[in-house]
Amino acid sequence: MSLSIKRVMFFLATGCCGLFAIQFIPYGHNHTNPPVFAEPSWNSPETRALVKRACFDCHSHETVWDVWYGGVAPVSWLVQRDVNSGRKHLNFSDWKNGQRKGEHLNRIEKEVSGGGMPPIPYRLAHPEARLPDTEKRLLIEGLKVTVKNQH
Repeated sequence: MSLSIKRVMFFLATGCCGLFAIQFIPYGHNHTNPPVFAEPSWNSPETRALVKRACFDCHSHETVWDVWYGGVAPVSWLVQRDVNSGRKHLNFSDWKNGQRKGEHLNRIEKEVSGGGMPPIPYRLAHPEARLPDTEKRLLIEGLKVTVKNQH
């Protein structure tokens, strides 16, 4: 074997060992969903269905964890980080009477209509979350009415 092939083999073996070893790091394996405290009073079942389809995995306590990549580091780390961040910024399972949610409407509208939400990696893994423009408009308008109608 030539020296360059030996180097490639060494780096491949080292990479495989590294990928195997990181599976034992405990972050990204706590796949639990806290209880649902309070959902918004949705303006319609259609709005809830759109939000569930495109947003709930990161923005609720109803995350579906049993996906093939959900337990494989380092992807599981990214999934855990995204869910933690999503729940922190907007959580449809811990609504608390819509407090502060009105502040988020402009950002939600911008992110959804501009294609930033759901994020591209999520849409690639979850084709059902790809919303055509008509469904994006329905989701945004439904959320506006939902937030407006909160007491």
